[in-house]
Amino acid sequence: MVSKFSRPATPDGRKGPHPGTARPRRRDRRGRGLRGPLFPPGSPAYRTRAEVFDDLVLDVAQSLDRRWGKALNGTQFAVEDVPPSDPAPWEDGGVPLGRYFPAEAGQPARVVAYRRPIEVRSHDEHDLADLVRDVVVEQVARLLARAPEEIDPHFGER
Repeated sequence: MVSKFSRPATPDGRKGPHPGTARPRRRDRRGRGLRGPLFPPGSPAYRTRAEVFDDLVLDVAQSLDRRWGKALNGTQFAVEDVPPSDPAPWEDGGVPLGRYFPAEAGQPARVVAYRRPIEVRSHDEHDLADLVRDVVVEQVARLLARAPEEIDPHFGER
């Protein structure tokens, strides 16, 4: 009786493949060549959502730096996927979309945008760009103790 896990015997009585017929296993099972990237570099779909989001935050930070360069000197802009589970003392209810951290103990001031909560609240790419702009402008306004409309005249327009 042959078990389903045993190999059939070769003509000379040994178990295993015929001599000289063993081939190394490869991903290229059907001889069509190795797999390449699904999307070619340079196509819009090649970039990840995180990379697109990082670029949106960078664009907003650069535009704010052109207008408020001296006031924002040394301020770091960052992106995190989700906010930490412990809210800041000045935050009330809900999931924060962004946060600012004042400069202290040799650390520069920081503005952080949280990618996943912002992406969940946006409907399309244009809405995402507007929401990122509003969140970053709002955090910079808190950092500089000014009104968001003063930081960016287009704040809240959609």
